[in-house]
Amino acid sequence: MKKRDADRIRKLLIQWYRNEHRSLPWRTSSDPYQIWVSEVMLQQTRVNTVVPYFRKFISVFPDVPHLARAELQTVLKLWEGMGYYARARNLHRAARQVLERFAGRIPTTRKELLQLPGIGDYIASAVLSIAFDQPYAVVDGNVKRVLARMFKLDAPVNQTRGLAVFKETADKLLDLGHPGIFNQAIMELGAVVCKPRNPKCEICPLQGYCAAFKIGSIHKYPLRVTRSPIPKYHIAVGVVYREDRVLITRRPTDGLLGGLWEFPGGKIGKGEDPASGCLREIQEEVGLDVAIESHLMQVKHAYTHFRIVMEVFRCQYTSGEVELKAHTAYRWVKPQELDRFPFPRANLKFMHLLDPSGGKDFGVKS
Repeated sequence: MKKRDADRIRKLLIQWYRNEHRSLPWRTSSDPYQIWVSEVMLQQTRVNTVVPYFRKFISVFPDVPHLARAELQTVLKLWEGMGYYARARNLHRAARQVLERFAGRIPTTRKELLQLPGIGDYIASAVLSIAFDQPYAVVDGNVKRVLARMFKLDAPVNQTRGLAVFKETADKLLDLGHPGIFNQAIMELGAVVCKPRNPKCEICPLQGYCAAFKIGSIHKYPLRVTRSPIPKYHIAVGVVYREDRVLITRRPTDGLLGGLWEFPGGKIGKGEDPASGCLREIQEEVGLDVAIESHLMQVKHAYTHFRIVMEVFRCQYTSGEVELKAHTAYRWVKPQELDRFPFPRANLKFMHLLDPSGGKDFGVKS
């Protein structure tokens, strides 16, 4: 890449961004805390989904001390439905460390930022460049796509071995005088113009410098390595009623959906019918004997690396005392009180079928 071309690309990109960028709530602030929160939320989640979550999150936790002093369950409840809950847990842990180690101020050095939970190369670069105007290039999916098409990069975007190529290219193209706005500009270009499907090449400010466009091969970039099919699991879940209350259990803090509440259940065995699987899983998970009253619905849900088909049953408690195996706590609560607890999105899909009633919930058992 010639220096003259690189300079022209930087100028065109920043000029385009200043005129065309979307109005987003985190772009109205130079507060490093808000920039940090937004970047964490934007990982794996679409902008339109993030906006209302971000606004509510910042209204409840306007700064590091408010977030650090909050209960994890409160944080998870605000995060409910956005997925990838490890982000929320790490953000909460990191806020506590920032409060303890840095008196609530976001670190301004890469070394210190990278020591915080949940902060890797991308988030560190984004916060340091956007909030503090430090010269670190960001490399996310949007940036990779722009770079792959502009320079016909043959490195696969979905394999770790290709990251070094994109990182080196991004570092060379970075506008050292305006790193924050440049990083936002190249990410924005990938999000709204250089899209994965049906890119808007006709309005792209960098069209004249795009190697893939010049030879009509935009559709070939970026390159992807074909992955194995995503596995699908068939599971059974029981909404167990004991009089006018239902049983919920809390998952361990670490791991998939850590700290969230759910209804007992698990994978249906090979050759096992869903109802039998439900009864077995409830007995194995919480030690209760129950009777199935009805099949409520089937829920389909996709996670990053697998998919589930969930058979949801309404069950009636018959005997036994709750004995937790893998979960950390349980409660018997009235259905209308379920909205106090953070649940996985798959569970939220059938909540509307549960009968509401009044009353107070039981205390936490662990």
